[in-house]
Amino acid sequence: MEVLNLINNSSDFLHLAADYIEIASNSEIVSHLKMAASSTADVTTVIVAKSASVAEDKIFIDLDVLTYFLLFVVGFIGGMVSGFIGSGGAFVLTPAMMAFGVPGIVAVASNMMHKFPKALVASIKRAKFGQVDVKLGITIGIFAEAGVIYGKTVMTDIRAEHGNVGTDLYVSVVFIVVLAIVGTFVFRDAIKTRRRYEAGEIDESADQTPKLARWVQSVHIPGTMMRFKSIGNREVSVLFLAPIGFATGLLAASIAVGGFIGVPAMIYILGVPAIMATATELVVAFVMGLGGTLLFAHAGLVDPRLALIILAGSLFGVQIGAIGTTYVKEHFVKFVMGLIMIIALFSRLFSMPIYLSNPQIGVMDEMSSTTNTVLDILSKVTLVIALTTGAVAILIAIIRGIREHKRDTIAEIEQRKEDKMIAATTAES
Repeated sequence: MEVLNLINNSSDFLHLAADYIEIASNSEIVSHLKMAASSTADVTTVIVAKSASVAEDKIFIDLDVLTYFLLFVVGFIGGMVSGFIGSGGAFVLTPAMMAFGVPGIVAVASNMMHKFPKALVASIKRAKFGQVDVKLGITIGIFAEAGVIYGKTVMTDIRAEHGNVGTDLYVSVVFIVVLAIVGTFVFRDAIKTRRRYEAGEIDESADQTPKLARWVQSVHIPGTMMRFKSIGNREVSVLFLAPIGFATGLLAASIAVGGFIGVPAMIYILGVPAIMATATELVVAFVMGLGGTLLFAHAGLVDPRLALIILAGSLFGVQIGAIGTTYVKEHFVKFVMGLIMIIALFSRLFSMPIYLSNPQIGVMDEMSSTTNTVLDILSKVTLVIALTTGAVAILIAIIRGIREHKRDTIAEIEQRKEDKMIAATTAES
């Protein structure tokens, strides 16, 4: 007690404590602490107040060797998914970063930084297969930048009001809503298309333009029409592209996933084939990622360590995923996309009670540490299942495709030998 009284009456000690905290985390609050020190304020009030501020302001996690390795693996699988379905793979990468303790806003910002160089590599790779509509991608990307600007403002406002946990909750809510709607729709459409294809009711090589897309392509508004190769050199009004682009950018800046809107919109509203839609979205992702990175970095919310280690893994995985698209039917791309979305949805769903019971949110009563731990484990396990499902599905598609290609090649060689023998026999006779 005597020591505490001595400290409380020591202005020099308080100044020293404030100086030390200032070195650990620079903040305007330090000046207020020194003013309190001059009036010999209570030391516990001063230091506790500053410590709480430092904890709240901390946005970059500590990384060790194991974490670096796990992030690399996550990036590799995310890259495979990105190259295969074209949505940037961020719907597994953002939750994965959050599972490591990264605040939602930093996960989104860092994801956008890693996204644009990876998207560039993947789009170039798939352009070699003739799957990219560059003109459409750039056009949508320009409108998407407006959505990115607005979405970034929403995220920073939430953090200013509710702290890091507020952005965690926001990202999770948006993920759950979007995954539930888009994932269910795409998954059901994939199953329906596959059944019709196997029954011989449709020919996937034929034009299967959705009804809504046919209507959109039929609307002609003078002065707004643009022609795109991905829809058979038909014209579409830029007035349809603008809201698609803005919504894609808004979602990208909110959860780092614009492909959830961009890919389905290109397929079902514009009439772009699924293979080309997933490839063209990579161009949009490049444009959005570059602009979003600059915006979030200016606010000090991008963690280059996370972005670079995940990018390193992604650059390997994205090429494997891109190769996989050459061996599968369009309905299989939809199937994988919808399946991963639905599984990833439960990962965020398990985390919701943790955020809602946080004192800074206060929607639910605070839960026990045991309950929080169980929910956190369930969230992480579900995320691992989503990552594994995506990786296995893509690898199976590639292996089957390679086997079929070899089988066809052998059959062609045998046919050529037989033709030569027949020709030789005919010549002798």
